[in-house]
Amino acid sequence: MNTPHHPKPTTKPTTKPTTKPTTKPLQESELQELDELLGQVPAPLQPLDLTALDGFLAGVLLQPQRIPESRWLPYVTDDEGRGLPANWPARTRLQALVQQRHGELDALISSRQWFDPWITDVDDATLPMAAVQPWVLGFATACGEFPALTEGPMSDAPELIEALAQIYQHLDPADLEDAQALIAEIDSLEPPASMEEAVESLVRGCLLLADVSRPMPSRPAARRSQAARHSQAPRPGGPNRTGRSGPRRRQS
Repeated sequence: MNTPHHPKPTTKPTTKPTTKPTTKPLQESELQELDELLGQVPAPLQPLDLTALDGFLAGVLLQPQRIPESRWLPYVTDDEGRGLPANWPARTRLQALVQQRHGELDALISSRQWFDPWITDVDDATLPMAAVQPWVLGFATACGEFPALTEGPMSDAPELIEALAQIYQHLDPADLEDAQALIAEIDSLEPPASMEEAVESLVRGCLLLADVSRPMPSRPAARRSQAARHSQAPRPGGPNRTGRSGPRRRQS
């Protein structure tokens, strides 16, 4: 297993996530253990890989209504949502590791903190958009199984389309059927020039989506200004791009 690619943090989080045990980040040894357990899931089940799993969890957490664990957890270990055998020895351990990452992402997204997506199998020859595509496919899997975010009442909102474009720009446009507004927004963006920019676009998209689907109750009127600050504020997991107020767009 290639361990997840994390750009070196330049700052510490401005606020701390909740202190529940489930929000503790997985250690490198636990990431490797989870990767190995996913590879050992018994046939005919078809599990997500580590990178797609991370995108899937983000897609689950960004739904406008919280998805019960009993509904999303089976899709981690099978693309048809079939449950793990009750007598499979590693079932409890695998699920505990997944729940730990779910809790960590939940705390960070809820408090609008930067997070490090799990991007694996990256080397010097890997193009940035190709490297993050498995993560995006995992996110799309969640939105396909739980469509309230992308097919619900808010699906045509410009803020949602802007946020989704940050994530779905890494897919082939042919995969975005009947999504002309989304494709138009993607066409306005400059493709990422580096791994750091590609990873940044995933996290920016998630935080923008959270402002739409999970608005912070304390300052609902500041939703767009919050989203703009996600691109400017110092953050762990990526370079501090304080000179840019948002995504790079193509010059007309």
